[in-house]
Amino acid sequence: MPLNANKEVFITCAVTGSGSSQDRSPHVPRSPEQIANSAIAAAKAGAAVVHCHVRDPETGVPSRDPKLYLELTERVRDSATDVVLNLTAGMGGDLVFGPPSKPLPFIEGTDMVGAEERMEHVAMCLPEICTLDCGTMNFAEADYVMTNTPGMLDAMGGMMTELGVKPEIEAFDTGHLWYAKDLAERGVIDSPALVQLCMGIPWGAPNDMNTFMAMVNNIPQDWNWSAFSIGQHQMPFVAAAVLAGGNVRVGLEDNLWLEKGVLAKNEDLVARARVIIEAMGSTLLTPQQVREKLGLTKRNPA
Repeated sequence: MPLNANKEVFITCAVTGSGSSQDRSPHVPRSPEQIANSAIAAAKAGAAVVHCHVRDPETGVPSRDPKLYLELTERVRDSATDVVLNLTAGMGGDLVFGPPSKPLPFIEGTDMVGAEERMEHVAMCLPEICTLDCGTMNFAEADYVMTNTPGMLDAMGGMMTELGVKPEIEAFDTGHLWYAKDLAERGVIDSPALVQLCMGIPWGAPNDMNTFMAMVNNIPQDWNWSAFSIGQHQMPFVAAAVLAGGNVRVGLEDNLWLEKGVLAKNEDLVARARVIIEAMGSTLLTPQQVREKLGLTKRNPA
């Protein structure tokens, strides 16, 4: 098939994530102030969108405390740097089973709560975008399952639509895209939708080009999308996403390294992605251009 390179690209920077990376690099931000400062630095380097989780300021352990999200949101919005705010709504769907011989009861690490609680910080902060992990998936950890039932997705998607916050569909496999299209067809979420293709995460879609293009080809043509892969594959997927007609995501959530032996900061990864995008003849969209493209509304906390 012919290439359909995207000539106007936006970069999303995934600032800190919810993985156990806090002790693997000193550059992984922990407190709301550190996360906001890192997000602002990424925006100055060229990111139009920042995708944010929060962490316990002392331990660095991932958190879903609404007060931490509110502080982060206020710091980003009070800065002189404009950027589109994308908050995760993925936490609160964690099941950790016991050993195969006795899977129940669930063990330490389980955090499964209702849709309203998973969406509390979104309703409080009203970001332009929040994520909707559009399916259940086994991760690399032996007995951990990321759990998003159809009923949970219907409930959360409906809440996002009612709040006027655009869902970013996190698709880890083709079935997740299938369900996202069903959500749109039933009017649970608005169309055209926004998709993030999450490649190379065990045990979702592998990051080979055949699987990647199968994912791309399952996205409705009028929808907007980005893609990323993890670790050493992060920068190659910047080029692949642009060539396939999409936008890109980089950041410390998905990759800690700028090159072998050199730990990255978020702004370093954004700057490297910018070089690749512009060398391919494409230009970067500003935050305001992204709002216009995606139909986003920038608001202040209630």
